[in-house]
Amino acid sequence: MKLTNYFSTILVATLFSAAFFVGCDNTSTDPDIDADAPLIFSTSPANNENNVERNKVVEIVFDQAMNPSTMNSSTITLHQGSSTVNGSVDYSGTTARFTSENVLDAQTDYTVNVSTDARSSSGVALADDSEWNFTTGGNSEQVEVVDLGTAGNYVILAKSAINNNATSAFTGDLGLSPMAESFITGFSQTEETGYSTSDQVTGRIYAADMADPTQANLATAVEDMSNAYDDAEGRSNPDFVNLHSGEIGGNTLSPGLYNWSDSVMISENVTFSGDENDVWILQVADNVTVSSDVSIILSGGAQAQNIFWQAGENVTIGSNSHFEGIILSMSGITLDNDASFKGRILTQTAAIFDSNTVEEPQ
Repeated sequence: MKLTNYFSTILVATLFSAAFFVGCDNTSTDPDIDADAPLIFSTSPANNENNVERNKVVEIVFDQAMNPSTMNSSTITLHQGSSTVNGSVDYSGTTARFTSENVLDAQTDYTVNVSTDARSSSGVALADDSEWNFTTGGNSEQVEVVDLGTAGNYVILAKSAINNNATSAFTGDLGLSPMAESFITGFSQTEETGYSTSDQVTGRIYAADMADPTQANLATAVEDMSNAYDDAEGRSNPDFVNLHSGEIGGNTLSPGLYNWSDSVMISENVTFSGDENDVWILQVADNVTVSSDVSIILSGGAQAQNIFWQAGENVTIGSNSHFEGIILSMSGITLDNDASFKGRILTQTAAIFDSNTVEEPQ
């Protein structure tokens, strides 16, 4: 019996609004069905739902308390075609949750089954087996890199300031625009024509008030930085939505498009596992905060230049931590004391450093 056979729809209407509730009818006239048989009140994903995130935990809400011993991976199963998806089931209140052992495949149909071995707390079984379907979203093909344009010529590119509490070590060029060189502090620059140098920088330092063509080059780079931010932020159909509620420490991230509607916290090491061509785009609506003594680890050939952190607010990397990737931040970026970084820091406000090691990706 399909899940829809268990549901009745109650329409509550007013002059200005209407709300829909999924209810259950226990008044069956079939003498072979126990009137006290539990029913499925609601599910997430819903039947025939599309664009479901690949880290989705399947939730099943019953109309009454169930026997927890009957809420398991034998009575509640997930299938991809004829294959059973490995996973675990937990239960509390009236809700059972199936969590897949691995992330679900993109653009793929799945079927959830609940068998009559699922019983209420009083020992009454479901009237019949139930099943429903959903389809994942995400990217069935490899995510494309974010085009940095000429912003990719800089290890640090900022608009309002680059402040350094010496002594730090930078490998790559630094750029600031539209602000002047006076807003680059802590480097003890030596002036050259169109740029300056510093003992702390293996590369050149550029600012908007330097001789041509520096001003025009920086203006283009800043525009390219903004376009790259918009590209990363605008990518649609994410593979993973609000993964681990934003606390991703201690996890391994597979390639794909990630989206968080709030902040991301990293309190333990995070591993990016993939080959040299794999791409990660992490869309974060608010802040990215990395605790002290935490590392971003790349495995399997994953490259920092293919990891894009798009942050709507601030990025803070804690003391003695190591971070990798391309940061595209709408607000400030701060590296605390002795933090190290491999990638590019591209911010639409200020970048602040404190005895750091920063190098561009190869």
